[in-house]
Amino acid sequence: MKLKIRILIYPFLMLMVVIISSGTFRNNMTKNTETNNNPTPATGTVTDKEGNIYKTVTLGKQIWMAENLKTTKYRNGDPIPAVTVNSNWAALTTGGFCWYNNDAAANKATYGALYNWYAVNDLRNIAPSGWHVPSDEEWTVLANFLAGKSQAGGKLKETSTSHWSDPNSGATNSSGFTALPGGYRNKDGVFKNLSFCGTWWATTEYTKSVAWYRYVDYGTSTIYNVSTYKTSGFSIRCIKD
Repeated sequence: MKLKIRILIYPFLMLMVVIISSGTFRNNMTKNTETNNNPTPATGTVTDKEGNIYKTVTLGKQIWMAENLKTTKYRNGDPIPAVTVNSNWAALTTGGFCWYNNDAAANKATYGALYNWYAVNDLRNIAPSGWHVPSDEEWTVLANFLAGKSQAGGKLKETSTSHWSDPNSGATNSSGFTALPGGYRNKDGVFKNLSFCGTWWATTEYTKSVAWYRYVDYGTSTIYNVSTYKTSGFSIRCIKD
């Protein structure tokens, strides 16, 4: 009789072990999946030639600035010309920068500077030592890491409408990139779309007078790769070498 009881109890105990183990396995798998889908980005800082300190964020194998560049000097200490007059801006064939609406007090700290592509491509280097302005390919790597360009814009954008115009669609800033709507300066020197869009240069040329940049808008979660005139003024986000 005792033998029969043992025989009946043993399969029951084994079944309980399997059920408990299976539940634990599923819980662990869920936790691992959640961790992989929602990583906490590693952060740090980098300092430019003028002593401006920028937050940084690690995304995949890339390390990006989490703030827009605001330097007024190349890496060797040479000044980048500040160009305020629209006609002078439109005529540039060398590097230049400005603050949105030529108002540093209102826009420098939050949005950084706007640079033409000639400043991006200058051999004196606009990025801090050990860093560079990203290529079009490096921007694509970032978008792919964030599940593709149709979702990446939302994951890059700062949340809320304190800086972005309503509705700031799809914004989660899950990347920690904190993309801000610094607007841009058109090739004719006119400032446009502060609070509506963020624009960032790539080093990659399209033609002799046109280069690639990335664009994020208040009304969508997409990040767009677009080409435009090198005399346009956009923000810069640097990436570590």
